[in-house]
Amino acid sequence: MTINFQKALGVHADALELRAERTRVLASNIANESTPGFTARDIDFASVLQERVDGEADTLPSFGDGSAQYRVPFHPSADGNTVEIGVEQAAFSQNASDFQTSLTFINMKLRGLAKVIAGQ
Repeated sequence: MTINFQKALGVHADALELRAERTRVLASNIANESTPGFTARDIDFASVLQERVDGEADTLPSFGDGSAQYRVPFHPSADGNTVEIGVEQAAFSQNASDFQTSLTFINMKLRGLAKVIAGQ
């Protein structure tokens, strides 16, 4: 009998993978804070995760496929850069916290599977 880890871990594996991709997008925004004309992007986590769960999307969003959405700035800069460092840092911090939460859920699931395999 084999274990299907995709079924065992549920949505948490997809969430963790998507959180990692969102971390890359937000880090790119922060790194380009002073690049003239750079447009901040983000991923709509809930809708992309729902697409993954529904089986509509097999790949992660990226800059090239148009899945990453542009962020509308509260205070546009004169050089056309839409990165607002406070907004980006807050989003990055929240995403890191959510990443840790997803990782905790996966660890709990794997510990449960290990107990079942060990017969405890």
